[in-house]
Amino acid sequence: MNPPLDIYQLGHPILRQVAEPIANPEDPQIQAQIEQAMAAAFESNGVGIAAPQIGQSCRFMIIASRPNLRYPNAPTMEPTALINPKILSHSDTQVKGWEGCLSVPGVRGFVPRFTEIEVEYTDRNGELKRQIFTDFVARIFQHEYDHLEGYLFIDRVTNPEDLISESEYMSRFPTGS
Repeated sequence: MNPPLDIYQLGHPILRQVAEPIANPEDPQIQAQIEQAMAAAFESNGVGIAAPQIGQSCRFMIIASRPNLRYPNAPTMEPTALINPKILSHSDTQVKGWEGCLSVPGVRGFVPRFTEIEVEYTDRNGELKRQIFTDFVARIFQHEYDHLEGYLFIDRVTNPEDLISESEYMSRFPTGS
């Protein structure tokens, strides 16, 4: 496995660009970038990461939900690479939840997201998949999808008072609620 890459931080222009579609999901270079992204998310206690965060302007994301220091109540799922993902439909219901981002360290935001989404993506083997995500995993998908569109979670916060420091978040919500 390749060593993880540095995670690009707020202010880097690649985080504000719309990522380019991937022509060949099975390209060895794309596969290596996916491995590096998975390692970076794991080592940083992330539950997801998108290609722009590791300096690649291409359309893939990793969803890797699992309990960790940053998200102690996260559900456990197998790390999944989603290539050229699309949101096909979403629920009418949105719920606010606390989010952080590996590219915006030290900050949490109370962000509205759809509670259920139907998505389409290509997997690492080049197979087209369709899936429904709900609740926390739907939130992860929408957060990472925003990275592919050049948005950060701080752009989705509807009230400035809904942005707080990571330390304030941990003191208010020590169990990650």
